[in-house]
Amino acid sequence: MSEAGNQPTMLRGGCHCGRIAFEVAGPIGVVEECNCSVCAKKGYLHWIVPRETFRLITPPESITTYTFNTGVAKHHFCPVCGVAPFYIPRSDPDKIDVNARCLEGVELASLRIERFDGRNWEKSYRERRGGRRRD
Repeated sequence: MSEAGNQPTMLRGGCHCGRIAFEVAGPIGVVEECNCSVCAKKGYLHWIVPRETFRLITPPESITTYTFNTGVAKHHFCPVCGVAPFYIPRSDPDKIDVNARCLEGVELASLRIERFDGRNWEKSYRERRGGRRRD
């Protein structure tokens, strides 16, 4: 994705049935693939963005939320088709984690994908963040 001047590209995304729709300002730099129990099953490709670059188009009451473990992460998904297009990540609860697989017009093969060892989340997070810890 390219930028026109200083204005970032606006991307649209959502779930399979269209009940959940959003816009997010790009461009996409790096996405992460996590091997934790929930991300591995979802096939999530994480693109964490500042909240101010994300706009939910559909009403929040159209979304179902799942939490587990620490309860910090808010795993949002569509109650109709089951797709999880974005969520609030445990690592950055002040941001939005967009599932790059749910973005329109994005060629996944063109993205740089980094791996995150979510099966060893605490250790991997500390290494990634230089010793910071979030409980």
